[in-house]
Order: sequence, then structure tokens, then C-alpha cells
Amino acid sequence: MLTKKQIKEIRDHLEKSQNPVFFFDNDPDGLCSFLLLQRWIGRGKGVPIKSFPGLNAEYFRKVHELKADYIFILDKPIVSEEFFSEVEKHNIPVVWIDHHIIDRESIPAFANYYNPLFNKKKSNEPVTALCYQVTAKKDDLWIAVMGCISDRFLPKYYSEFQEKYPDLSIKTKDPYDVFYKSQIGKSTRILGFGLKDRTTNVINMIRFLLKARDPYDVLVENQKNHSFQKRFNEIKSIYDKLLYKAVSQAEPQKKLLFFQYAGDMSISSELSNELTYLFPDKIVVVVYVNGISANISIRGRISVKGKKSRDILLEAIKDIQDATGGGHEYAAGSKMKTKDLEKFKDNLEKLIS
Repeated sequence: MLTKKQIKEIRDHLEKSQNPVFFFDNDPDGLCSFLLLQRWIGRGKGVPIKSFPGLNAEYFRKVHELKADYIFILDKPIVSEEFFSEVEKHNIPVVWIDHHIIDRESIPAFANYYNPLFNKKKSNEPVTALCYQVTAKKDDLWIAVMGCISDRFLPKYYSEFQEKYPDLSIKTKDPYDVFYKSQIGKSTRILGFGLKDRTTNVINMIRFLLKARDPYDVLVENQKNHSFQKRFNEIKSIYDKLLYKAVSQAEPQKKLLFFQYAGDMSISSELSNELTYLFPDKIVVVVYVNGISANISIRGRISVKGKKSRDILLEAIKDIQDATGGGHEYAAGSKMKTKDLEKFKDNLEKLIS
């Protein structure tokens, strides 16, 4: 969690900003983090970051376009040196809130960086949880829960949410159950798939959410949310077919579930998360092939030979040229050339067998 001093500092930065831009990771944790902060101060624009794996220099043009006087970076562990070079050149304050494991040396001296992993009392709850510490706005409790659940984290205020919305929640201590079996979990998945739409529709969804009163505004289809409800149903149809295919490939005797697919859309993170829920005794690797490159998600609620998912991934890509990887202990990602996938899979099998 953030310290009292850090909470005050972030609030001070928010209050000083007159026209902030919020760059956030293109997932529900990043989106909900932005929603909490923007709804608290009532100003600023949000920009979802679709570049992988980090925030690259091309996004700095948004700072100029929006005439931003402050930059907030949410739930993004990697920011390019070129982006920060532009920031420093134009002398714009930066507030960077994250929960990933990163190298301290990658944090420029001028950035106001907040990550509980660097605090005396270490923790790595979702950025949504950190932002809710800052805002503490009870009307936005449902947004805080959605963002936390999306990262499979059950916040202490989930019980408060249960009391307020008993029809949208379930009694459990497992955040995976909440995500896959409850209505608030469904609303979180709707947002996740909505972020995979065309830019115009994503912007419209964000505008809608900034004014939404409660989770029913997301769940109950109407004229205002029709576009992202439609998108959810479209992607869900594709997703269910891929999930069925992946499940059919699971071998009971093996600790590794390796699933590869191609197509017009990457939903590797979503697939790997649910496969981990269905197969808690396996290391799950989902590969999305897009031409000459491949995006990879690795998940696992178990350790193998003392190594967690992130360690296994980093070990498996060690001898693969130009492969990149990182993330959380039990949930990580990588990018590599498609031609190296066979070698990558061989490395994984040796590590996990």
C-alpha cells in the first residue's frame, strides 16, 4: 500500500494539475485507475497505451495535442528513454504510479515515482487499489472493485461492496471466483473487451464511464453503452471457441499447458488467466502469432522447482535473441520472433518437466 506521505503527495500533484493527461495500461486495472483519479479531480484526458511492452515516444504527441501541463503514467512498467527525453526537454511534471517489478535505474530523477514494492513495507496490489487509496471516494467503490478483481486481487473493501451490491457479488475469498462467476466480474470483462475496439469506440466508452453512476450502468444494455456491449459479445464468441480448443489440448500428466493461436486480435492475457483458473496445477503459456512476431502470456498459481512463472519465462528466453519479457511473479509476458517459438517451447518443457 501507499504511505500517508505518498497519498498526500499524489493528491497535491492532482490538485496542481490544470489539464493533466493520464497514460494508462490498456486493461481494466489501468482504465479503472484513470477513472478513479479523473472522477476525483474532474479534469484531464485519458489515453490507453496499446504499444507493447511499454510507453513509447510516439505517445508524447498526445501531450502536445491535449496541451497537457501534467503527465500521469498508470500501471505501465516500461517507459522508453525517448519518451522521458521529450518530457525533460519540455519540463513537464510526471507522476508514475505502478506495481510491477522494475529496475530502479530506469526511473529518471525528475519523475515522481510511486510503487509499494519500493516501500519499507512491500506489496504489489493493483494500481487501481493504490489510486483508490488516493481518492477514497465511496461513490466509486464499484470502480475500485472492478479494477482490483481484473488483476485477481480481492481488496479488503470487497465486503463493503457485497453489502451494497449483493446481487452483483458472491461470497468467496478467491478473486478468480469473483471474476469468473459474479456479475461485477462480468462488468470487468466487458470493459476489458471494450478496450479492444476501434479508437473512436474506446473514447466513447471512456466518456460514458466518467459519467456512470454505478455498475448497473455497465451491465444493463442501453443506447449509451450499446457499442461496447456489442463488442463484448463479438469478442466473447471468438474467445469461447479459443478457450474450448485450449482446454482440449491440456494433458493431465503434464504441468505445462502450451496453446498457440493466430487471428486479427490478441486475447492471450485473458485466455491465460482463465486457463490458470481452470488448471491451477499447471503453468499456462498462451502464444498469439502475428506475422513474424509472437506475443506470449505465461501464468501459474504454482512454483516449479522453486521458480515462479516470471522466473521460468526469463530463464526460457535467456538464449533467444531479441526476446523481451517481464511482469509479475505469477503473471508475465514476452515478445519474440515467431521463428523462435519452437526453441522457446523446448526450453519451457525442459524447465517444467
